Amino acid sequence: MKVQLYHYVHCPFCIRVRMSLGLLGMDYESIVLPYDDEKTPLELTGTKMLPIAIIDGKAMNESLDIMEALSTSLKTTIPDDLEEFLKIWGNQVHNLAMPYWIFTPEFNNSSREYFEKKKSVKRGPFKELVKRNTEFKSIILKDLQILEQRLDPFYMSKTFTTLDIIVAAHLWGLYVVPEFQFSPLIHEYLQKVKEHCRFNYHQDFWR
Repeated sequence: MKVQLYHYVHCPFCIRVRMSLGLLGMDYESIVLPYDDEKTPLELTGTKMLPIAIIDGKAMNESLDIMEALSTSLKTTIPDDLEEFLKIWGNQVHNLAMPYWIFTPEFNNSSREYFEKKKSVKRGPFKELVKRNTEFKSIILKDLQILEQRLDPFYMSKTFTTLDIIVAAHLWGLYVVPEFQFSPLIHEYLQKVKEHCRFNYHQDFWR
């Protein structure tokens, strides 16, 4: 199976696919797309949405569909309660993390300006989000206490499942946020997922 992956380093849905490829031990061509590149995704799939995987010449969107296409063992149905939790939780994670993501090596001046302008329409100016980071951290940490109760030691399971990919992917970008600290239990959990998935968040920054 030949795989090309067009992705953003910070994107949790892209991280799902990167973790899945690592779990499977599959080689793939990694293409980190500048966020202001509209042309490439439109040409590949007709929509500006990543990740995009080209598997044996066929381009596809949607992280869960890509995971299943890589291996039927990765077919995942996200329970409704987790789906709802991720929506609420993901919103706060993005409020906190986006102003910091744009200063990682993934972005240049052009893509940084594009990203901030686009995301500020929904969330407000990034400089205002930064002023509220204590508020966002407090909400996230409270939600993570709920997550801790669901770890056994994996998500609702004594063994690793694809749901751990879903959960971890939505948290990983918080490691970039200055002074944010996971509890020891959540950090240990994320490191276990990392080990299973042979995952290195930063590797594509330095290609």
